[in-house]
Amino acid sequence: MGPTGARSKYARGFWYTPGGVPAGRGRGGHDGPAGTTTDADRAAPPEGFPPRANRNTGEPQPPKERPPRPEWLSDEAAEAWDQLIPRLEQMGVLSVVDGNAIARYVELWVEWQTALAFVRKHGSTYPIKDGNGKIKSLGQFPQVASVHKLSLALSRLEAEFGLTPSARSRINVTLRPKEELSDPKGYFAAG
Repeated sequence: MGPTGARSKYARGFWYTPGGVPAGRGRGGHDGPAGTTTDADRAAPPEGFPPRANRNTGEPQPPKERPPRPEWLSDEAAEAWDQLIPRLEQMGVLSVVDGNAIARYVELWVEWQTALAFVRKHGSTYPIKDGNGKIKSLGQFPQVASVHKLSLALSRLEAEFGLTPSARSRINVTLRPKEELSDPKGYFAAG
């Protein structure tokens, strides 16, 4: 018997009644599967409570200043830095303590571009030959794994700075007046 008392079948993580209507799983206040939102979840908090009870009111507020560009950046990474910093300032997410994270991001971005260029030029695999010169299998170039690993690392850093649409939807900042960028296409647009 399913949660509704009617004979049900289990399909795709939901209990379905004989009529094919999801009956839910009865998880901790939810009537639907994990990850769904009910009307009770959407309801406004009672008067006097903050909109988000888990908001960190003691969050450190570092100075909203441009961090100095590290001297050790490669030339390509320094160019990427110069393109990215004004955009982060415009978005209102840049502070003086973000320099190391941004330096890591631009260096990883350059490494990713280099590995991606190799894969585009040579492909993702190479032939492995036996002693007679006959191809016995294909091996994957190490750059393929590098592209994947660097993509994951870049995605995490992009989320931290609101560089993706979904990441921006989770960030709440007070914006300063907009400043025009000198080069709107810039280094990253060249892709």
